[in-house]
Amino acid sequence: MVPGSIPNIILTGFSSRECIFTRLMKLNRNNKPDFIRTFINYFLGPLLFIWLSWSIYTEIKNQPDIEGAWLQVRQSFSSPLLLIIPGVIFLMIINWAIEAIKWQLAVKPVQPVSFLKAFKAVLSGVSFSVSTPNRVGEYLGRVLYMEEGNRLRTIAVTMVSSMSQLIITLCMGLLGIILLKKTIEQQQLVSGLWLLVLIYGVLIVLVLLMLFYFRLHWLARWISKISFLKKYSYLVDAVGQFDTSILLRMLFLSFARFAVFILQYYLLYIFFDVQIGWWAACWTVSVSFLIMAIIPTFAIAELGLKGKVALLVTGLFSANKAGIFFATAGIWFINLVIPAILGSLLILGLRKFYRMPDQSSDNLKN
Repeated sequence: MVPGSIPNIILTGFSSRECIFTRLMKLNRNNKPDFIRTFINYFLGPLLFIWLSWSIYTEIKNQPDIEGAWLQVRQSFSSPLLLIIPGVIFLMIINWAIEAIKWQLAVKPVQPVSFLKAFKAVLSGVSFSVSTPNRVGEYLGRVLYMEEGNRLRTIAVTMVSSMSQLIITLCMGLLGIILLKKTIEQQQLVSGLWLLVLIYGVLIVLVLLMLFYFRLHWLARWISKISFLKKYSYLVDAVGQFDTSILLRMLFLSFARFAVFILQYYLLYIFFDVQIGWWAACWTVSVSFLIMAIIPTFAIAELGLKGKVALLVTGLFSANKAGIFFATAGIWFINLVIPAILGSLLILGLRKFYRMPDQSSDNLKN
């Protein structure tokens, strides 16, 4: 899941045990750019973004009473509803604070960290994630705040934390599809057969993922018993220390984050005059999150894809396509762009990770 090219700022200062990884990454940087990665970043991603943007523009343009919708959007910014925006921003802080608590809990077997450090690590992870597919770069931003010798071990426990969020996303999305099944079929968004395939497919993945999640100690034990994997067992030792109570707490925190997401969407739907009840908002957002979790995304096309999915799913209950898109774009900007900017500023302050090129070379030789 880790990208093939990692900035030297992350790798410099790792322990000698991790120098092999550093050498490999240095060699990779010296190689010619990977054709597939270049194709995705510079051709497929922008092409997908253009297509999605045009599709969204066409849907909004063809919306009935589009002039009234634009007027409502403009009026929202000069009405008492404007107070909703600070509320959504405050919920963003709550959202990432919950994630910081969850990550703090996850990394405790590796290295105890304060809440403030965990919060900074999470924001730094966001700044790395915006330029990587499916935001896998968030692991790299977080390990910057760990001590030497613990950084690679941190990746395994961070993956467990992310797994807990994925389980909640799949569970809520599955419930959403089941509850909205009749409406989806009536409006012919997806055929009944494909809907059943999706329901049973997600159910199977969810069951397998939960079995794996609650039996992580098996993984640590299995790796320690295989001769050629034994030397890497230190990377997953901490995972084996998670007991059921810790795993359940991470699931609860993940659900709390999910509830915050839904509340943010509902508030912005109110702000942009998307006429939808809280019940429908809850489950349409849940289904949208499920679809986004299934589809591979690229940073440049993420907003367009989110907007397209929201128009399809939330559009089952509201004809205000402009409001739906602006609410989705608002969530994307508040929850991702603002934290990414703050995280970038925090990374610039991590002076201890900066090294001159000759010092990096010396570290590798040693």
